[in-house]
Amino acid sequence: MTSEIIYNGELRTTATHLQSGKSIISDAPCDNQGKGEAFSPTDLVATALGSCMMTIMGIKARDNGIGLVGAKCTVNKIMASEPRRIGKVEVTFYMPQNHFSEAEKSLLVEAAKGCPVCRSLSKDVEVQLEFVW
Repeated sequence: MTSEIIYNGELRTTATHLQSGKSIISDAPCDNQGKGEAFSPTDLVATALGSCMMTIMGIKARDNGIGLVGAKCTVNKIMASEPRRIGKVEVTFYMPQNHFSEAEKSLLVEAAKGCPVCRSLSKDVEVQLEFVW
């Protein structure tokens, strides 16, 4: 098993990663009857996308001797309605000042696009990537 999730009431859950024992709290967002005091479940999906992309890029960078330490990304989730769902996720990567070659840039962009979370999202979710080199 991967995790255990407990409903705490008031539209809040606590999810525990069983291998590590680490926990995260999620709240329903303010625009869907919640308090918005923590990541919403859809925030976690969008954040998982950015985290997964960065992780896969990190693997490629490590395997190819490319310096990636210090890279960061921001994630913007845009909801759609009827039905309520994630409509678009914008991920902007801010790359360290390492003067990447065109081949390295291409390798990292393709790694991000091929991450397992991205491949698992519905085709109805638009994923927009931007890289600031």
